[in-house]
Amino acid sequence: MQQMPETRHDPAETREVERPWLAHYPDGIDWSMPIAPQTLGELFDAAAARFAGRPCLDFLGRRYTYAEVADLVNRAAKGFQALGVGPGAKVGLCLPNTPYYVVCYFAVLKAGGTVVNYNPLYVERELAHQIEDSETDLMVTLDVKQVYPRVGAMLGTTRLKRVVVCRMDGILPTVKGWLFKVLKRSELANIPVDDTHVPFDALLANDGKYKPVAVDPRTSIAVLQYTGGTTGVPKGAMLTHANLTANVQQVSAWFPGVRLGEERMLAALPFFHVFAMTVVMNLGLAAGVELVLLPRFDVAQVLKTIAKRRPTLFPGVPTMYKALLGHPDLAKYPLTSIRYCLSGGAPLPLELKRQFESVTGCVLVEGYGLSECSPVSSANPLTGVNKEGSIGMPLPGAVMEIRSLEDPSRPLPVGEKGEVVIAGPHVMAGYWKRPDDTAQTIVGGYLRTGDVGIMDEEGYIFLMDRLKDLIICGGYNVYPRVIEEAVYLHPEVEAVTVIGVPDDYRGQSPKAFVQRRKDSALTAEGLKEFLADKLSRIEMPKHIEFRDELPKTAIGKLSKKELIAEEKQKREG
Repeated sequence: MQQMPETRHDPAETREVERPWLAHYPDGIDWSMPIAPQTLGELFDAAAARFAGRPCLDFLGRRYTYAEVADLVNRAAKGFQALGVGPGAKVGLCLPNTPYYVVCYFAVLKAGGTVVNYNPLYVERELAHQIEDSETDLMVTLDVKQVYPRVGAMLGTTRLKRVVVCRMDGILPTVKGWLFKVLKRSELANIPVDDTHVPFDALLANDGKYKPVAVDPRTSIAVLQYTGGTTGVPKGAMLTHANLTANVQQVSAWFPGVRLGEERMLAALPFFHVFAMTVVMNLGLAAGVELVLLPRFDVAQVLKTIAKRRPTLFPGVPTMYKALLGHPDLAKYPLTSIRYCLSGGAPLPLELKRQFESVTGCVLVEGYGLSECSPVSSANPLTGVNKEGSIGMPLPGAVMEIRSLEDPSRPLPVGEKGEVVIAGPHVMAGYWKRPDDTAQTIVGGYLRTGDVGIMDEEGYIFLMDRLKDLIICGGYNVYPRVIEEAVYLHPEVEAVTVIGVPDDYRGQSPKAFVQRRKDSALTAEGLKEFLADKLSRIEMPKHIEFRDELPKTAIGKLSKKELIAEEKQKREG
């Protein structure tokens, strides 16, 4: 397991920090509560022991108890160790929401390795970059054509040496599994039989007596979570065991009404996304909930699942809640079982919050976070005032300040606009193999978010603008540079600039401004066809506009600000 020098993120111990939220904190929640360093293995084992007979996972009707999942985790941990996983080893998880993800996540950590999350929608060049950068030698994936072929193509072309292949039919209820093998055979990938491919069943073929690994939760890296950070270049945020378990404790404290061992949570957010990894999986398991797993977000399936399985908790992104409310058959499906929802990933419109609460009777609050913060740092309170446009107040143990845009070391008083910075036990150890980026992002123990905002006299924070170019599309981070690099691969493209524009459904969507080479007849449809195997669906520009010239700075660098201003004028005009 990757070890890092111990890093503290509590500079408040050395100087007085203005904390206006303390006088307005929710009743019954202690901002200064103790947060104990813990490993994720310890978190899981405690839950498995306490809730052994309780349902843990429900995947399309097949259910597993906590004891059954614990047995699978331990056997997989021993299997991973037999494959060489130990301290320093990086294991990629390229999986949708299935029991395989949960089992392999905790098994890798118990074996002493570090998890690297991969989006199953990544195209080959994105997979290759992250494999090389993270030093991933072993990957876990699924045997379906939507996922495996791109992962399999990495063998022999990157440093990836082995792939653990999980069978889709192996996690379905008996009848569904049989029908899948018979009727969905065309959706299964052809898996080579050789030493580079390890069947998941073979990984489990042992007694589960893995060799325990000594882990210091404060210094051992549990997860490399790739993010664009403040520069737009994807890089691995090093999240320690203590970072991730601290965030579980912080978010758990914010929801004191959650009944341990009694709740059922809808897991429609993908676990490879840090929000779901913490708030759905890790928090859910720590609280003894039953996770109802959905491999992807399909509105009709989600409505049917809510009506049938009656989940009480439903973390999501605004586009999910909006999609449910906009479904023409919404009235046919009761949603009143839902008690609490935490929205993240993108701003939550107040009207959407009101409509969803009216239909369900639940409490829906907006939170704010970043991959670098494990991820949640602030949220609106469950009781009391939810201020329109606010991301709420800091969670227990989180210190949030507004700093000068000219001098990032200088805190600003209440009501002044500046950069939002964060400190606390949930802040990452740094960026993997990028000390310069780490030094620019963590200054004096505070993480610079790249977001501009203000804090009011009650400690509520309001975001005003983004210093970074990151596009938040349906709760996912979309990096303009990734799209631009793909567009530049077309031989008829002279120059391209990508920005985010408002999108009624996804919050934002990418728009590409393209300058063609002379005499080119390239069309938007032709360019999208060219990009089909180079970008994921979420990254594909929704709008493409051709220009004879693109705005540039005085030194000839392509400039986005003029295009952003034009788009804003169009909307307001």
